[in-house]
Amino acid sequence: MHTHSFKWNGPAHHGAPEPKARDADVVFYFGARQALADRSLYPNLRTAFPKAILTGCSTGGQIGSEGLSDGLVVGLAMSLERSTARLARLPISGPENSFAAGARIGSELNAPDLAGIVVLTDGLRVNGGDLAAGIASAIPSGITVAGGMAGDGDRFEATLVGANCSPVGGIVAAVGFYGKHITLNAKGGGGWSAFGPRRKISRSTQNVLYELDGKPALELYTKYLGAEAAQLPASGLRFPMLIRDPGTDRELIRTLLSVDRATGSITFAGNMPVGWTAQLMRASSEKLCDAASLAARDLRDQGSTAPDAALLVSCIGRRMFLGQRTDDEIEAVRDSLGGSVPVFGFYSYGEFAPLAGAGQVELHNQTMTVMTITEECG
Repeated sequence: MHTHSFKWNGPAHHGAPEPKARDADVVFYFGARQALADRSLYPNLRTAFPKAILTGCSTGGQIGSEGLSDGLVVGLAMSLERSTARLARLPISGPENSFAAGARIGSELNAPDLAGIVVLTDGLRVNGGDLAAGIASAIPSGITVAGGMAGDGDRFEATLVGANCSPVGGIVAAVGFYGKHITLNAKGGGGWSAFGPRRKISRSTQNVLYELDGKPALELYTKYLGAEAAQLPASGLRFPMLIRDPGTDRELIRTLLSVDRATGSITFAGNMPVGWTAQLMRASSEKLCDAASLAARDLRDQGSTAPDAALLVSCIGRRMFLGQRTDDEIEAVRDSLGGSVPVFGFYSYGEFAPLAGAGQVELHNQTMTVMTITEECG
């Protein structure tokens, strides 16, 4: 595989790709919503990469060859040598259609030689947990699926996804990679610790949480946040929830998307099943960086050769928590993978990866998800 990192800062400030990159098969790109809304972006990318699948999304910050950036659109072009790729895209009108959308995407991409899937989706109109479950229902177990939900910084107003078109809202896009010579692996790192009492989710509808232990969820949440509660929903990104299935001890982290003060409810990025328990979480910068580094190191140790590229999808809540130390998380992953591995990615409203590094894809929040892509040389 040949890769080419690039950046775009408007039609007058983009460099031409190297000649081989013009023959790229797949191009991923990431940028702020305002940058992706620029109508000149897609035509410029299509001119630069005339044969490629072009897909990308808006972010809470993008990760490229030079680390974290906000103003630029950054991306990676891939030229496959012994493998193929295919794009599936689907409009989605609301979260209630998420499972069906995922199942259709999975069905479109499924094939005997499917090696893995990268999925990008609108971050506000989609129930990420249902989307992941839908994709998993339509493909064989053991196929690696990773990616993320588009972001809009800490504004939560609108998100955009491009899939061989100018980026728009309400889109699910996924790229399937095919062939016996390409390998995709993924793992997420958390680093958060639960605190406070463990409460039972007593009333919820999919990803909208109404009551904990029979009391209004927002009332309890704001009690623990104290002065931070005045900045909700943005401040809630620093205090995710750990949810646990008491029957299986299965655990997932859920991050807050919005609050409804009239109903006392909280909307999260994934489902909040009735009967599960919930606890608030907190972290330190060191623990977040260490967990991200460990996930990358585990992936590196799985392969006999260095990956050709690594997709990094980290949660906007981690960025808000880390602040000026955000680059430390990216560098920790880069160092663990090996400094020569091209990295690309973004800060998201939700991350897709197999649970515990293996098995069915799940929606995660507040993780740094790393996907490595490796193609055997001819």
